[in-house]
Amino acid sequence: MRVDKYLWCVRYYKTRNMVTEACKKNHITVNGQIAKPSKEVFPTDQITFRKDQITQTITVLDVPENRVGAKLVDIYRKNETPIEVYQHLELLKLSKEHYRKTGDGRPTKKDRRDLTDFEKEAELE
Repeated sequence: MRVDKYLWCVRYYKTRNMVTEACKKNHITVNGQIAKPSKEVFPTDQITFRKDQITQTITVLDVPENRVGAKLVDIYRKNETPIEVYQHLELLKLSKEHYRKTGDGRPTKKDRRDLTDFEKEAELE
């Protein structure tokens, strides 16, 4: 199965066109080599791709016939992305929401200082 169709089938991307665009930007590799959308994927292949500021790594366990439901995705892939990466993304989301609401205009000096202090505290923990 093609890598673009596989990533669409296991629900990492909403459309195959989004996968194709990611391949053109060299965000997807198969077994360490940059992949074109037509690259064939087989069981035991390792796919690494960057999406939503996270570099995710999955191992192909099986190739589905077509797009599968969300509950069945684990049959076809094994997610090997470290948990720390997801925790870092959550911290980024929290730091963006810290003290300011969306649409309040540009940050002030106080906002910037508070954010810097918050990031320093997070690094120490």
